[in-house]
Amino acid sequence: MTEHYNRRNFLRGSAVAGAAALATPAIAQDSGETLKMQAAWGGGIFLENAQSFAARVNEMSGGSLTIEVLSVDAVVKTSQMQDAVHRGVLDAAHYVPAYWYGKSKAASLFGTGPCFGWSSQEVLGWVYAGGGQELFDELMENLQLNVVSFFNSPMPAQPMGWFKEHITDASQMQGLKYRTVGLAADVLLEMGMSVVQLPGGEIQPAMKSGLIDAAEFNNPTSDRDFGMQDVSKHYHLASFHQSQEFFEVTINKDRFNALSDEHKAIIKNASMAENSGFYWGNTKRYSDDLVKLQEADGVNVYRTPDSVMAAQLEAWDVVTARIAEEDPFFAKVMESQKAYAKDVMNYLNLNQPDYKLAYNHYFG
Repeated sequence: MTEHYNRRNFLRGSAVAGAAALATPAIAQDSGETLKMQAAWGGGIFLENAQSFAARVNEMSGGSLTIEVLSVDAVVKTSQMQDAVHRGVLDAAHYVPAYWYGKSKAASLFGTGPCFGWSSQEVLGWVYAGGGQELFDELMENLQLNVVSFFNSPMPAQPMGWFKEHITDASQMQGLKYRTVGLAADVLLEMGMSVVQLPGGEIQPAMKSGLIDAAEFNNPTSDRDFGMQDVSKHYHLASFHQSQEFFEVTINKDRFNALSDEHKAIIKNASMAENSGFYWGNTKRYSDDLVKLQEADGVNVYRTPDSVMAAQLEAWDVVTARIAEEDPFFAKVMESQKAYAKDVMNYLNLNQPDYKLAYNHYFG
């Protein structure tokens, strides 16, 4: 993405920019397999991430398996993507579980659940090594969904977001009309906010028109592409509302099972490789764009106050206890996560030095 990114196309879901970007990756050999994967992204860095995953598969297979990336709304609306994969209308989809958690609030635990002192890296560790994948597969069986899913791309904690004023205390959050998605909506409602769930491209216009008072999406790069700096100059980093998230690549189960063992392994290992590629590449882009927001766009950047984050943790306790009482599977997943986080984070917290101490030593 260049500095002259066409924001108007981005906000519309960008059939123009998306088509131009997507024309290159994926011409299958006549004898090869092709999977059509619709992304939930119309442009920007997340669409690039979907293309990166597809490119890994295409390159590793030598052209015998091709993933063709389709832009947002190319075949169905984002809210219909999982059902479209289930029915075979789409071969695959690239999105996040928070976009379909309406079917089961347990879905939000696979990426946007409560923070047990861990980051996206450790949640993915739970998926790969702590029984998380098996629990997700069980959820798919319970919901009778004909899909298989792979998780990748550990996202840094999402900012609390953009506000009309500098937030210094949790009391300022009361009554604010705020955009978020997934289980975070329940948490912020518990904190006294009024929550609106909007797709990414509608956030900036909604804040500009006064439909919402504050908003988050995901990261400084996407926020800058959306033009959030044009409707607010107060950007708050750090939050527990969505402190760990990653992408879900979901594939029609019949279509996946029909692939060769080699092609199945390529998809699995391309997903794992994307964990590193995403984190290394995106964190550099995010940090560069945060500097641009400050120096070029005049945005004031703050760390969300501890009082807000403490209130979030308390709200998480209330919300998850309420849901767990009603949904035994939700409780089962959460207990598995807590057991993993307790042991892994005990080791990491004891072993990791204070990196901020070292940072301040060199940079102040």
